[in-house]
Amino acid sequence: MAISPVSLLIKRQAIAALMNSLLLLLLIFRALIAFTLKRPDEWVAYKVLLNQDKAIQPGMVLLIADASNLRRNLLFCSQIIDLKIPIVVALTMLDIAKQKGTQIDIAGLERELGVPIVAINPRKNKGIPALKKAIEIASENISHPVARDFIDCNQLAAIPVSQLKNYYPEISNYKAIHYLINYKNFVLNEGMQNVIEKIEADTDFNATKTQAEEILLRYSHIRHIMQHTVVENDSLKKALFTERLDNILLHRKWGYLILLAVLFILFQAIFWIGQYPMDGIEWSFGKLGGWLGTILPTAWWSDLLINGVVAGLSGILVFIPQIMILFGLITLLEDTGYMARISFLTDKIMRKAGLNGKSVMPMISGLACAVPAIMSARNIENKKERLLTIMATPLMSCSARLPVYTILIALVIPNKIYAGFLSLHGLVMMLLYLFGTIMALLASWIMKWFIKSTERSFFIMELPVYRSPRWKNALSTMIEKAKIFVFDAGKIIMIISLLLWVLSTFGPANRMRTVSAQYDAMIKNNPQQADEINKQRKTALLQNSYAGILGKTIEPVIAPLGYDWKIGIALITSFAAREVFVGTMATLYSVGEEDDSSTLREKMHAAVREDGTKVYNLATGLSLLVFYVLAMQCMSTLAIVKRETKSWKWPTIQLVYMTVLAYVMSWLVYILFK
Repeated sequence: MAISPVSLLIKRQAIAALMNSLLLLLLIFRALIAFTLKRPDEWVAYKVLLNQDKAIQPGMVLLIADASNLRRNLLFCSQIIDLKIPIVVALTMLDIAKQKGTQIDIAGLERELGVPIVAINPRKNKGIPALKKAIEIASENISHPVARDFIDCNQLAAIPVSQLKNYYPEISNYKAIHYLINYKNFVLNEGMQNVIEKIEADTDFNATKTQAEEILLRYSHIRHIMQHTVVENDSLKKALFTERLDNILLHRKWGYLILLAVLFILFQAIFWIGQYPMDGIEWSFGKLGGWLGTILPTAWWSDLLINGVVAGLSGILVFIPQIMILFGLITLLEDTGYMARISFLTDKIMRKAGLNGKSVMPMISGLACAVPAIMSARNIENKKERLLTIMATPLMSCSARLPVYTILIALVIPNKIYAGFLSLHGLVMMLLYLFGTIMALLASWIMKWFIKSTERSFFIMELPVYRSPRWKNALSTMIEKAKIFVFDAGKIIMIISLLLWVLSTFGPANRMRTVSAQYDAMIKNNPQQADEINKQRKTALLQNSYAGILGKTIEPVIAPLGYDWKIGIALITSFAAREVFVGTMATLYSVGEEDDSSTLREKMHAAVREDGTKVYNLATGLSLLVFYVLAMQCMSTLAIVKRETKSWKWPTIQLVYMTVLAYVMSWLVYILFK
């Protein structure tokens, strides 16, 4: 039986109306949650807007509004208007709104709201002069906010508002409602709080009901305004496309397989694309060191230049290609909207570990650096889940671990290609990242039984629309991350490399003289073996230097893991920053070496113990990789955890549990592969 066009139209309209109703219910629920579960960072902004922060008094608000999600953005805008704070709206994402078929009459919207609205495109630097001019004009009229209310607050709580304004005649009606709702968190004396409690009791003020009615009123008015100023395309068609794509990417089984495939391609690309520029940089520094060794005289300053500065620089610059590739690909995933789907997809797994979907973004950010990732955990309202996220995030493999992974994988894992495109190096790299993630979830699952909380948490996320990636944005991110690595981490690596050169070159005077005298006598007795004896002399001098003494002291502790004293020194120095491991190795394997043209990997590959066995065999390499996946080798992370938790208790626990976990797991791996 054929369906008539009229019936089809009615059915489409019914589906669209149902979807709009569900969206409105979701927005109302989200807004109600925002009233009662404000995060610490939200309370900061909230108190400033309500003039409850004595240090900051807002003169004006610049609101950046998303044109592609105008309805939700106008809710916040309308609330600021009713607080009687001068406001300028900067309307962005107009290009995305246009792609969705949305046309906005900016002049009409400006008239309806009664506030200045300026269209901007920060990525293309468009609209910025007009925005500055609007702010300048608004600042001249700062004492004259919008006269009319966006909604009539007397419809919500006329009697309690009027009674409260007898005490605070200068506040707006809408601000009075917030006084009634959140007065216990405001800067009010006890007598005023008692007055408000009495007003609420006498008038039967219901905070939850008032909030729900407010949101309904605002969205009703917003819908009326948008009918006159916004033309929207058939949203049903777009919604159906998004739904079909989400049915695949968020599938209960296929969704996780697709996620693993995306991660696999990401780590394969790090080796596919990054190998050639890395080889070029390594070769260039090897040739530079060899050339300098032939033209410079034998002196302490030339040794410092070659084995301190050049070796340190090579340990920094060689990993820039892989860092740029990693962050470029992550940026593309964020731009397409897939990163938000990862949060949604992993919410169920996170909850089993005592976390929720909001923990995903800090943990994914931990792939870059644990410091900002831990700071971003502030957006998790539940205190227990926020603390668990902070405690587990450092187990995510940050970019500082990438240089360590790269050099060790190249040393101990065969460079094999399967099926013409599957790199074993890339597969091992992916497994290391997955191992860190699994251990983070396991640690959180264990700690959730010891950290008690009665708070309930909600995970509400608005999934962004799928869109094509911004290649220019990815490129700028790659360049920015490379700069951060070179100038931030690079400074630490260079300082430690130079300090390590000093510690590796000098030692206790008596010990160094004794060693030199011993080998001078050997050369005198066997002049035909002078070259070999001089090589042994340099090795002995390195072992008796301050760095050598330190390494030999801790060697008994780390020997069960398969590590020698040089690795021990690297474990200590890399506590300042994990990537210092490579710079440390570059310095230690340069001091005392005759061949300055060899690359670091070649020197480490040729390294042998006193019994003639290779230092970097499969068991030692895997043990060291596992250690760096799990160990807390970062002073900055401990410092930020202390600041976020306001106690040394949690960073101390974090340092102890991660160090013990790293030692035990590394020992097990070494025993299994020995």
